[in-house]
Amino acid sequence: MQISHTRWNLIGLIRIVFGIVWLIDAQFKWRPAFIDGMATYLTGALTGQPAAVQAWIRFWVDIVNINPTFFAIFVALAETALALALILGLFTNLAYLGGSLLAFVIWSTAEGFGGPYVVGSTDIGAAIIYLFVFALLFLTHAGAVLGLDARLSPRLGRWAFLGAGRPG
Repeated sequence: MQISHTRWNLIGLIRIVFGIVWLIDAQFKWRPAFIDGMATYLTGALTGQPAAVQAWIRFWVDIVNINPTFFAIFVALAETALALALILGLFTNLAYLGGSLLAFVIWSTAEGFGGPYVVGSTDIGAAIIYLFVFALLFLTHAGAVLGLDARLSPRLGRWAFLGAGRPG
């Protein structure tokens, strides 16, 4: 099936808008409230969770408590880099992988896998949806449209897999 030029541009535009969403989210991570309260965001997800989920979240809390400021800045940098990669269409395959890992960690810790699942629960958390968005962006070669990957990937040689290359 051949994809029209307009549809390719829309795919690229979705990637860019998704990057803007991540950039907005990243700017919240640079605020002192997040940097100073990193561990608190994680411990807040413990309430009402089953023992296995609590153990998973506590594992991450223990790691973050080694140096909460470092981890908060790491998350802020990761979200900023991810946003810029999506907006610029630069090394997008790497961005999709990194974004998927970041979204999974957010969903499984700060969002507590979307739980606790009790009477009255209304959703499973937002970050899990990001995994599917990253998968679709990867499968549609979204980085190759309205981005730098189409020009850069052919010049990267054996590292070309980091970018999306040319579309279909």
